[in-house]
Amino acid sequence: MPEHEFDELAEIYEAMIDWPKRLANEQPLFRWVFERAGARRVLDAACGTGHHAAMFHSWGLEVEAADVSAAMIQRCRARWGQSDSLRWIVRAFDQPIEADQPIEAGGESLRPFDVVVCIGQSLALAPDRATVARALSAMLAAVRRGGGAVLVHVLNLWKLPDGPCIWQKCRRVQLPGGGDSLIIKGVHRCGDGGYVNVLATQLDSDQPTLRSESVPFLGLEAEDLHRIARAAGAVSVEFFGDYQRSAYDRAASTDLIMLASR
Repeated sequence: MPEHEFDELAEIYEAMIDWPKRLANEQPLFRWVFERAGARRVLDAACGTGHHAAMFHSWGLEVEAADVSAAMIQRCRARWGQSDSLRWIVRAFDQPIEADQPIEAGGESLRPFDVVVCIGQSLALAPDRATVARALSAMLAAVRRGGGAVLVHVLNLWKLPDGPCIWQKCRRVQLPGGGDSLIIKGVHRCGDGGYVNVLATQLDSDQPTLRSESVPFLGLEAEDLHRIARAAGAVSVEFFGDYQRSAYDRAASTDLIMLASR
């Protein structure tokens, strides 16, 4: 999805999500992964509006959060602040990720991350599968050997019927500059790809306008993610079907979550 579309949809994206409810559901998996990896340094490779990165930082972790959208990163800095232990970077997830430099040349080794997360459907928004492969390779290269991990979450497209839109959310919200608005969100599958559909209309206007967006995403397969991760240096790859670590079932799971360890 072009960078400007991320910027334009930021307010709608933020308003659609019940963040306290979502983070409460997801945090047990993150805590389990971080504890198992002995995490001190975490990278959120597609941070969006920054809620996950801010949560990780509140747990006492050193966090770097990156996003392709400069406007999104500016929003995150303004909302969450920035410090030596919470950094916001403009970077696409398939670009090389630089480790910290040694204190002195020939001194301490570079500091890799302990865990990289790429969650909330971000990886599936890549334009093609070659970009997915580059992104996973960059993420795995950024974590330490001997226990470093990459956690990826996308929607399991294969649970959806081929064709009809599944409407998931309908929320009445106050949008900055958009007033009292109604937002409806759905997803649908079209063959081996999918679309996120968003409808938004302003309710407190004499001439309400309807805004619609249909954003394509890739239908990623567990087998392909496994192959890419192993080729990029993962020594073990696990899959879950939700944030409660249920076994992944292609036909029935809502989510496709990969944990690749290096």
